[in-house]
Amino acid sequence: MSIAGVIAGDGDRRARGAAAESYGLRGSVVRSREELDAIAHRWQGLERFSSGANLFQSLGWAQAVFDFEAARGNTEFDPVIATIEDGQRLVGILPLERVSTGARTLLVPLGHAFAQIADVLIDADTDPVAAVTRLLRIAIARAPSDGVSLLKVRDGSALALGMPRTHMLTGEEQGAPYVGLDGFADFQAYFSTVRAKTRKNMRNARNRLEREGKVAHRVVVRPSEQLALIERTLGGRADRLKEQGLTSRAFRDGDFTAFCKSLVARSDMSILAFSLTHDGRPLAEQWGFVHGGRYHAYVASRDFSHSDESPGKLHLAEILAACAERGLKGCDLGVPAMPYKLTFATETVPVRDYALPVTPRGWVMVRLWDMGMRPALKRLVLAMPAGLRARLMKLGGHGH
Repeated sequence: MSIAGVIAGDGDRRARGAAAESYGLRGSVVRSREELDAIAHRWQGLERFSSGANLFQSLGWAQAVFDFEAARGNTEFDPVIATIEDGQRLVGILPLERVSTGARTLLVPLGHAFAQIADVLIDADTDPVAAVTRLLRIAIARAPSDGVSLLKVRDGSALALGMPRTHMLTGEEQGAPYVGLDGFADFQAYFSTVRAKTRKNMRNARNRLEREGKVAHRVVVRPSEQLALIERTLGGRADRLKEQGLTSRAFRDGDFTAFCKSLVARSDMSILAFSLTHDGRPLAEQWGFVHGGRYHAYVASRDFSHSDESPGKLHLAEILAACAERGLKGCDLGVPAMPYKLTFATETVPVRDYALPVTPRGWVMVRLWDMGMRPALKRLVLAMPAGLRARLMKLGGHGH
């Protein structure tokens, strides 16, 4: 039996087809913007009845990715959105795209370079194991690949619960801090659960800053100001990565800034942006998305010349207060689990990277690269002094 057959969980295709028909489910794949528009209303319906907070599996995200790839003329964009239907009702959506790395062809989450969570939309009454297996089989059949790479899958999510038994874990486990606000009467009730010593230190840090200049926080709502804030945060983040000799999938794409700025004018994506200033100059800024009644942090930057005053911590407290004032259920702070995030987190969700090889080539690449060489090289690079990493990055010609 092929590795793809193992993923499917059954070597007899005719038996699988008969079983699927008996359940009344039909599978298909969306490959174009027109096909996406045709299921838009039903996609939104599934979002309302699925479990989890699926920002990067939302219709808005999919439409933004399609439109951006078209706008930049990316002829290599190869969307593979697997769906399963029960009659006319969508009960499962796995938004993927096919990419080629030169050494192999992979199915990865739609907008993979810019997305921060891999997940699947599944109706709450649908078995995740059966649904994920079916969706993967549909995608692989329509877009043959060497494997499936699913990065940043959260424990307890529909995708994690439905992962086929043939999956392999790659990379190291991470954590995504989350602040649940809906369990408290108001922000003060929540904030009182933060350690008293931490709250005192934050008051003292703010007082020291106030002696030098006015400290002010505001939610940035005007589109022109959001665009400027996005440019500042991306520029600050890129500079920080460069100083540390690091990079990321998003910043390796030269159009990352253009993608982020394209989201501001969209009616299907809700951006929330925050700015903490000191004497009129940005001290810490952050922006993200509101989806499913939650705030999802996306990009943040801060003035490292004031690190002693913990501007990231001061700003996050302001962000949480603003989100509570808006009646949001909680704030997803995302990976990595930085200390300033953990200060406020009500829980930290484990996050893992999964690989599903489909061909012998795919299996070899997962074993040799994803599970072997890549983690070893990453550990080696991270063990180097930041200055040495930065010089090596410069010599290697890596941009952000």
